Amino acid sequence: MALYLVIMGVQGCGKGTQAAFISEEYGIPHVSTGDLFRAMRTRTDELAQRVQDIINSGILVPDDVTNEVLKDRLEQDDAANGVILDGYPRNVEQAKWLGEYLESNGKELNAVLLLGLDFYTAFKRAFGRVKAADGTQYNIFTNNEGLEWVAEDHPNGDYPPRLIVTNKETGEKLERRIDDEALSVIKRIETYRQSTAPLIGYYGENGRTLSFDASQSIDEVGKAIKKAIDEIK
Repeated sequence: MALYLVIMGVQGCGKGTQAAFISEEYGIPHVSTGDLFRAMRTRTDELAQRVQDIINSGILVPDDVTNEVLKDRLEQDDAANGVILDGYPRNVEQAKWLGEYLESNGKELNAVLLLGLDFYTAFKRAFGRVKAADGTQYNIFTNNEGLEWVAEDHPNGDYPPRLIVTNKETGEKLERRIDDEALSVIKRIETYRQSTAPLIGYYGENGRTLSFDASQSIDEVGKAIKKAIDEIK
């Protein structure tokens, strides 16, 4: 059977990791709207040009264009047996469009996977993550053995203190994502809180939501998700 899934959750809940696991386990593509929009930069067709013009103008991509971009992706050959959607839908109108589109093609949304995580833990997971040059991932709050960190003030006060994380053994300064500074993290959490609450209610009323405790380990969450999907199939 075709498998159409939506995965939702606040930053730091492990959406990307679990979506990648689902994609590999069930042979369906992981479709992120962020990735789709970035891919439009390398295309020259009419739809891509419209998206590029909207993004370059500094305004949000409207729902109808977002839906068109998603439709374009869902109609590619590798999505014939379903997808795991990440970052879509972002509002109830998009959710309604998705349901209508799938129904018009004799398909249905099988489940919404909601990864629940309290906002304080979500903040620590995002703000505390760092990466070494060899790709090893750490977190100053949970996976911090061998690390030391300080809040470094700018000498002229041109920016707020920044977190500097160092490997004590090698002296390597670890990399942090620019958008993991405190204000950016809080903004993303607040955006999620405002936009997702109506979606949770919408899908809850339709009996599509499966909830998982994302404070558990990656493996534990993955096993729970696999059990739920296997029961659906």
